[in-house]
Amino acid sequence: MSPAQDTTSQGRRRTHLVTGGGSGIGSALVRSLLARGDEVLLVARSGDRAGELEREFAGARAVVADLGQPSTVAGLEDDLPDRLDSVVHSAGVVELTSVADLDHVELSRTLAVNLVSAAELTRIALGPLRRAQGTVVFVNSGSGLRAKATWGAYAASKFGLRGLAEALRDEETDSGVRVTSVYPGRTATPMQQKVHEQEGKHYDPAEWSDAQTVADAILTVLDLPSDSTVTDLQVRPRG
Repeated sequence: MSPAQDTTSQGRRRTHLVTGGGSGIGSALVRSLLARGDEVLLVARSGDRAGELEREFAGARAVVADLGQPSTVAGLEDDLPDRLDSVVHSAGVVELTSVADLDHVELSRTLAVNLVSAAELTRIALGPLRRAQGTVVFVNSGSGLRAKATWGAYAASKFGLRGLAEALRDEETDSGVRVTSVYPGRTATPMQQKVHEQEGKHYDPAEWSDAQTVADAILTVLDLPSDSTVTDLQVRPRG
């Protein structure tokens, strides 16, 4: 078995913490990790949702925190394992609104889910990540590289996420923790369908990257041999 296929670390099963695992890219990634025998810890917004996720993803365990309320994330610290091979931040929300019409409540929610909770979860997971010399993956967006009209709130959160990743990478170099930002283009997910509805456009999932394709790219990052790191990765539809 090649290093990129080895799902164990020093004789133990690899363990991953994933947000946004109930839908889209996150869901595809969780299914792939479980299928190969890895352990997966999911973040759910409520106890009911945690139960749903554990039934949907047999073998996974779910813990409760509302990413829209970053103060709840710190409570997960006691639920984390001693070692984490990765933390994958895949959760995200989007509402398309011009800056002129942007409500501060919606802006605050977007920043909370997409940026602030990601920072807080990373902070409390650093101990387990350092012990495993694990990888932090921030699922960013093309909107984290360039902003367009009506995407202001979302782009602000994703530009911030890029900055968070770059600072964390510089800070954790000596600890062995690797940090990767993945920038998917438009991907066939429920979020993309919602975006099309907001844009007033017809949605055809065949026109966009498949969620599993992006998940496979993330798996490549997670399985990279320890001599190298992927700092930034763009995945775009061919069309």
